Amino acid sequence: MSTDPDAAVSNISLESITDGKNARGIPHAKFVDDIESFANSFNPPASSELLIGAYSDLFSKFKAYEQQLSQKRANYEEKLPEIEKSIKLVRHLKKKKDEGESIITRYNLADTIYAKAEVDCSQGIVNLWLGANVMLEYTYDEALELLTSKESLAKKEFAEVTEDLTFTRNQIITSEVNISRIYNWDVRRKRSNAASN
Repeated sequence: MSTDPDAAVSNISLESITDGKNARGIPHAKFVDDIESFANSFNPPASSELLIGAYSDLFSKFKAYEQQLSQKRANYEEKLPEIEKSIKLVRHLKKKKDEGESIITRYNLADTIYAKAEVDCSQGIVNLWLGANVMLEYTYDEALELLTSKESLAKKEFAEVTEDLTFTRNQIITSEVNISRIYNWDVRRKRSNAASN
């Protein structure tokens, strides 16, 4: 690359090193098959340093996406069993109400202290935590409707996050391969130029 500050430098945009995006807007890294042609497609032709820098920036973005998606996935892995457990409990309470029975249970007062309680299921009411220190009273049917809708939404979002995480990991690999191939192409080109001089 020229040391002249007025020399033209190629402008590499995100669009020039990606091929569109997935359904949720994560870029699809372009695999560079012919590096020489790719570098010459810019005006002026892009240097290997510039191409490596562009793919390194893209690689960093993908690593950030991966971290965010991994955290979201972990949250859903924690959230889904809790929702399923709540649905199972409300169904059990409803069954006991239909049978006209009460439930004797133990509940946690502190880390190692439990108390015994009898739950009257005849009223058909349950309180659910909604988050942000908000608890609301629902009938069993309303609670089941709310919990099953939350469960189906969480499962759908979990599947999307898992799909995006797989997609992002593939883009990380593509970016790494491109960086390596561009570097190797540059080394071969420099050796060839040195041998011919």
